Amino acid sequence: MRNTVAKTEILNLIKSSNQAFSHAEIEAKLEGLCNRVTIYRVLERLEEEGQIHKFVNINGVLKFAACHDCTDHHHDHHAHFNCTSCGTVTCLEEVEPVYKVPKKYKVQEVNFTLSGLCPNCC
Repeated sequence: MRNTVAKTEILNLIKSSNQAFSHAEIEAKLEGLCNRVTIYRVLERLEEEGQIHKFVNINGVLKFAACHDCTDHHHDHHAHFNCTSCGTVTCLEEVEPVYKVPKKYKVQEVNFTLSGLCPNCC
């Protein structure tokens, strides 16, 4: 995908924040720069390129956050924190979930979300 204005703006928005955004939040922050379908396509491409990752928050909303050191595949097996007061969702890069699965199961994706109060709401 070529570097369009929409792709550049969406990537800048996500990378400049320490919190994750939903599609609707991205659309609102772009203030009409592009339509919903374009946003979906850009998010999909950015994930394929290893620049962002997606996960589901505690309310079942798909969120997008910047990747760190992902290139041809994601290795974002870290926890996410969902503040129950202000609603922000942040990546906790230093917290890796520990889990065991039965033999013959192969984990391909991890979605590990903690909830509570963030430092701004404590």
